[in-house]
Amino acid sequence: MNGDRDRRGWLPCYLSGAVFAVCMAGTTLPTPLYGLYQDKFGFSELTVTIVYAVYAFGVIGVLLLAGNASDAVGRRPVLLWGLGCAAASAVCFLCATSLGWLYVGRLLSGLSAGLFTGAATAYVMELAPGRGSSRATLVATAANMGGLGCGPLLAGILAQYAAWPLHLPFAVHLALLAGSALLLLGLEETVRERRPLSTVRPQRPGLPPEVRSVFKPAALASFAGFALFGVFTSVSPAFLSESLDVDNHAVSGLIVALAFFASIAGQAAVGRFGVRRSLPLGCAALLIGLALLAGALRWQLLPLVVVSALVGGAGQGLAFRAALSGVAGASPADRRAAVIS
Repeated sequence: MNGDRDRRGWLPCYLSGAVFAVCMAGTTLPTPLYGLYQDKFGFSELTVTIVYAVYAFGVIGVLLLAGNASDAVGRRPVLLWGLGCAAASAVCFLCATSLGWLYVGRLLSGLSAGLFTGAATAYVMELAPGRGSSRATLVATAANMGGLGCGPLLAGILAQYAAWPLHLPFAVHLALLAGSALLLLGLEETVRERRPLSTVRPQRPGLPPEVRSVFKPAALASFAGFALFGVFTSVSPAFLSESLDVDNHAVSGLIVALAFFASIAGQAAVGRFGVRRSLPLGCAALLIGLALLAGALRWQLLPLVVVSALVGGAGQGLAFRAALSGVAGASPADRRAAVIS
């Protein structure tokens, strides 16, 4: 099997990464559009925060109940379920006539992210020639962050320069999801010893012994990085509009996207610094990015917002790839997706 994969080269790995990116783009697609939804439905900034929290409930619920499902039933079935949840989320936003639709859409988006993150990361790495290689880890993490960055950028551009700003972004995403499903059906399954779905049980918090030494610093770094991204995606569009009078949705989407794209650059730099040095360096850059963002909010300076996105995003990329490399390398194959999730 590995010999066949070596002959095919990296194409299956890259294609699975593209599917990963498309799904993750849907989770950030509404980011620059919430101002328009506020005007349409008349809700407050507190409500926007609650909508974001609903997404987190979806992610956590899936991770606890079915984070290990792809280790049992296979990667492709779980990823297809994830694409289905992402499509249902897009339909909710596409048809939204009240605030309730946004809650359901974000919950479904959280379910799709929870199903996808661990399973897709493992799948991308397993489809690469030479499992667990550094290059495969970069493909997986870049697909994740690249998709998250493309979501607000795509939505912002379409909302600003095309018709139907609250509909066209989700229609485009539905088309991309359909293409991704067809692409996924053409890729091989990497889990050879599959078990029925009935064997999957809710996960109790726990780690294989061989992972415990690397998991704690990796988890702390990942949490800090995604907390920074949470601030950018939930606060930045409103801050740009209300405090800096930036009403261009494309600019708002671009600034949020910069943080995610800077993360990809940070991930690429891990090869230069090495995994051991990248984790503390990334955490230091994260702290600097947070300090810059606090200064930008305090003094209402757009250039400082941009710099904080670049510095914090690069730090997240360094820390995230180093953390994922350590955890994935230490995880047993039959529990890889569950541990990564």
